[in-house]
Amino acid sequence: MAGYRRNFITDYDGLADQWWDPRGSLAPLGWIARARAAFVPDPAGAPGPATGDGSGRPRLLDVACGGGLFGPHLAGKGYRVFGVDLSAMALREARQHGYDAVLRADITRLPFTDASFDVVTAGQCLEHVPEPFVVVSELCRVLRPGGTLIVDTIPDTGLARLVAITLAENLPLPGRPPHGTHDHRLFVNRERLVKVARAHGVELRLLGLRPHLRDLARYLVKRREEVRMIPTKSTDVLYLGVGTKR
Repeated sequence: MAGYRRNFITDYDGLADQWWDPRGSLAPLGWIARARAAFVPDPAGAPGPATGDGSGRPRLLDVACGGGLFGPHLAGKGYRVFGVDLSAMALREARQHGYDAVLRADITRLPFTDASFDVVTAGQCLEHVPEPFVVVSELCRVLRPGGTLIVDTIPDTGLARLVAITLAENLPLPGRPPHGTHDHRLFVNRERLVKVARAHGVELRLLGLRPHLRDLARYLVKRREEVRMIPTKSTDVLYLGVGTKR
């Protein structure tokens, strides 16, 4: 599937200096990371850690962690945070932003044993790989029973193509992703995502995400540096799935 390589995850290497730029091309990933973190459960009172690694802390795996935008939102939650990504340049950034361990690896073949994490997250990566449902099966595999899976991605809808590609990649606005960042052929079917997760023991609940409109307006006129992403009933542009493994 060589035709899909043009927006592969390692293409972010060329944007390595923008991971933490609040007005750069990767800024929206930070907004989404903050929204994703709201679904990470409080480990207090939960069953013991998935593995006895000696730390006594529950383990969270952030798949395709990039430059670590998720890390600061986990501070104080009590997790031992692991990050996996194909980009060595991104992992160097992640290591400096709240990750206890990082590893360069193919996310379709995670180098961890079954049921080894209490929480597994994967943000804005499924729409960049030719086999997203293989990744989903891996996310479920390394999650322990009773653990939480959180994913967010872009649906295979015409509206998502209009917003994420036609508008987002062409309008001269701050936070604009480079041309070719997304390929609509890789956008992720919602029904199949739910079906694959269910087959691997996780019943996902889907909800949409959208920018807080007042925040976005203030961001565009340079009066705000971050935009809150809020839940919405519509999953037609951007959606998040969260579920517990049985």
